Amino acid sequence: MTENTNQPRITRKKPSFDNPANLLGKIPPQAVELEEAVLGALMLEKDALTNVIDILKVESFYKESHKVIFQAILDLFTESQPIDLLTVTTQLRKNGALEVAGGAFYVTELTSKVASAANIEYHARIITEQSIKRELIRISSEIQKDAFEDTTDVFELLDKMEQSMFEISEKNIRKNYSDMRSIMRDAIAELEERKNQKDGLTGVPSGFTALDRVTSGWQKSDLVIIAARPAMGKTAFVLSVLRNAAVDHSRPVAIFSLEMSSVQLVNRLISSEAELDSEKIKKGTLADHEWAQLVHKTAKLSKAPLFVDDTPALSILELRAKCRKLKAQHDIQMVVIDYLQLMSGDSKSGGQGGNREQEIASISRALKKIAKELSIPVIALSQLSRAVETRGGDKRPQLSDLRESGAIEQDADMVMFLYRPEYYGITEDEGGASTQGVGEVIIAKHRNGSLENVKLRFIGKYTKFTDLDGGINYPSNQSGEVSYSHKFTSSASGVSSFDSGNTIKLPSKANEDDMDRVFKGGNDPAPF
Repeated sequence: MTENTNQPRITRKKPSFDNPANLLGKIPPQAVELEEAVLGALMLEKDALTNVIDILKVESFYKESHKVIFQAILDLFTESQPIDLLTVTTQLRKNGALEVAGGAFYVTELTSKVASAANIEYHARIITEQSIKRELIRISSEIQKDAFEDTTDVFELLDKMEQSMFEISEKNIRKNYSDMRSIMRDAIAELEERKNQKDGLTGVPSGFTALDRVTSGWQKSDLVIIAARPAMGKTAFVLSVLRNAAVDHSRPVAIFSLEMSSVQLVNRLISSEAELDSEKIKKGTLADHEWAQLVHKTAKLSKAPLFVDDTPALSILELRAKCRKLKAQHDIQMVVIDYLQLMSGDSKSGGQGGNREQEIASISRALKKIAKELSIPVIALSQLSRAVETRGGDKRPQLSDLRESGAIEQDADMVMFLYRPEYYGITEDEGGASTQGVGEVIIAKHRNGSLENVKLRFIGKYTKFTDLDGGINYPSNQSGEVSYSHKFTSSASGVSSFDSGNTIKLPSKANEDDMDRVFKGGNDPAPF
C-alpha cells in the first residue's frame, strides 16, 4: 500500500498573544443583529439619532460595513440633512464607501430588520457594552504581550495600562442630564444640611476665621489656585489649612509635595504646632524642656488623618490614580498640590511635543476634572511671574501675573494671592498702620462669592500664620519677642491638651532657597 503524497499538508497555526479571544477559541464580543436593527431604525425615524448620538460612536460598531454606514448618518446629521434610506445611500456614494458598506441592496435590507425605533436606546447601550469589552480585550492583549518582553519597563507599562483604562471610561461612560425635580430635591436637601451648620461653614474649614467668613470653607468640586512670589509663605498657608482640617475637624486630607520631602513638611508642622524655632528644628539643637514641649504638643498631630506624597515630577495620570485610591480607602475631603509648575502633563494631552503653556493648561483642566469627579476641593499652589517685581508701587499681584498660562485663571473657581508688604520694604499701609508681621490673602477671583482681602498675622520666628487677632500679644518693639496667652487644659484621660481658642498656627515657607529637592521613587502616601 503506497502513501498518497498528493494530500495537502495540514499546518497548525501557532497561538498568538495578539488576540486572546482566538487563543481561547472565542470570537470577540459583538452584537451584529442589534447593530443592524439600530442602523435600520436610524433610517426609519428622523429623530432616532438624537436618542443615541451621545451613546454610540463609529468605533462602537463591530462590522466595518456598519461603521461606514453610521459615519454617513453622522455626516448627514452634521450638515442638518434628513436621514433616510435614500440620503444615506447617496452620502455613502459621496464618501466613496458604498461598496464597503455592502452595496445599496444591503443598506436597503437593514430597514427590514426592525419595525420601529422604540427600543433603539436600549439596543445602543448593548452595542456600546460589547465595544467596551473588545477594547478591554485589545488593551489586555497589548499589556500581556509587552509584559513578556524583557526590555519593558514595568512602571511605564503600569502607566500605559492606567491611561488606557481611563480613556475607555472617559470616552464611553458619561453622566446623563437630570430633570428639574431631582435637582431641586438635591438642592433642598443640601440647604437643610447647611441649616444645621451653626458656624455657617458648608465646606472644609480653613481655620482662618475671616477667610471662612468669606468662603464658607473650601467647597466641593472647586479648583482653588493659591499663587505668590517665592518666600511669601505658600506652603505655610496650605500646611495650616491641612492641619486645621485634619486635627481640629478630623477631615482626611492629602498633600502632594513636588518640591519638599515629607520629612521637611512634617518638620514645619512640628515647628508650628510646638512653637519651636524652625532653625532649632532644622539643626536638631533642642533643649530637654523643648523636647518635652515637642512631644506634648504634637500628640494630636501624629494621629491626624493627613496623608503626604512627595513623588517628584508627578504626572496628572499618577495624581488621578492616587487621588482615586485615597478617596476609596480613606474618603479624603481635600487635596493640595505643591506646586503646579513642577507637575508634568500626559503625553496625549499636550505634555510632550507642545509648549509649556499648553502643558500647564492641560494640567489645570485635569485638576478641575479631578475636583469634580471626586467631589472634593483641590488646592494647587502656583508661582507668579517676575512682572510683580518689576512693577512699581506696592507690587500687589494681579491675575495677569499668573505664570505660564492664562488657562489657570480660566479653570480655577477661586484664585488667591498671598502678599506681605514688609517683604518689599513697605512699613505702613494706606491707613498708616504698621505692616510688620502682616500678611494678606487677596481673593482675586471667586466664582461663587465676593472678592475681599483677608489680613493674617505672620510670625517670622516660627514661620507661621495665625488669625490677625488670635489671642497673641504682639509687642510694639522691634525685638521680635512674642508673648502668648494660651492655656493648657486636662482631658478625661489625664493627658493635657493645648487650647488655643480660635488661633490657627502653621509654618511658612519663609526661605525657599534652603529647600532641598528630594528625587526618589513614588511611594504610596503615608499618614502622619
